[in-house]
Amino acid sequence: MPRFAANLSTLFGESPFLDRFAAAKDAGFAAVEVQDAYDTPAGEVRAALDDAGLELVLANAPSGGAAAGHGGLAALPGREREFAETVDTALAWAAVAGCPRLHVMSGVLPAGAGVGDCEEVMVSNLRTAAKRAAAQGATLLVEPINTRDAPGYIVSRQRQARRIVEAVGADNVRVQFDFYHCQVMEGDLARRFAEQLPLIGHVQISDNPGRHEPGSGEIAWPYLFELIDRSGYDGWVGAEYTPKGETAAGLGWLAAARGWRGPVIRDGVSLATTYPDRNRRTAASRSKR
Repeated sequence: MPRFAANLSTLFGESPFLDRFAAAKDAGFAAVEVQDAYDTPAGEVRAALDDAGLELVLANAPSGGAAAGHGGLAALPGREREFAETVDTALAWAAVAGCPRLHVMSGVLPAGAGVGDCEEVMVSNLRTAAKRAAAQGATLLVEPINTRDAPGYIVSRQRQARRIVEAVGADNVRVQFDFYHCQVMEGDLARRFAEQLPLIGHVQISDNPGRHEPGSGEIAWPYLFELIDRSGYDGWVGAEYTPKGETAAGLGWLAAARGWRGPVIRDGVSLATTYPDRNRRTAASRSKR
């Protein structure tokens, strides 16, 4: 079974932020990730992690705020100094919180700019940032984000992330592979994952449509979880989704993934045995025919 981490910026929103660490531990997670947590002092995050016995495996670098459309600065021409400042902020925070991976966002395409030029800016920025990150053992991650949820986002496809990471040429600059974003933009998830595998430094999951919990949509998670296991990927898989209801009520996928041992074939169709609710609905619909 993959090693799952709870994203505390999207899960357990029923509780104040610092209380979500204990909630994640109680739900069975051994690790957590966050998006933008810079309003919370890193020392308080470290204390919450220690109290719950959790690892913090990922955080986003600062997004640049409203002036950058909250989409990051890494690929924006003319904003190189601001980007460097966000990296310094992220590294200082991560050093105290104990976070080894930082997702660095490319940004939204500025008017009059070309994607190719922006990619060149991002490569240059990451080469410099990678050296500072390496000094404290941190990895920087490039994630393709779909342009339906983030219109104009510069890095939206897997081939772009690969091109940028390979051009940077640093061991501590890797791809963040998000199955949801990939499904929206490209599909063909198993092949895309296999192609990116040598460069993947972190994985995230949520279902489509809606970006809700696994089992709520169209993605075949039992197959993909087995694929991740068989691939040899031994990093963390971040559960970064918006629960359809209360977080705890939607964690059936996690419990089932732990006990899953393979597909169930009925009438020539592989049912998602990880999702007992869906199986009951399928069986009920057949009984009415």
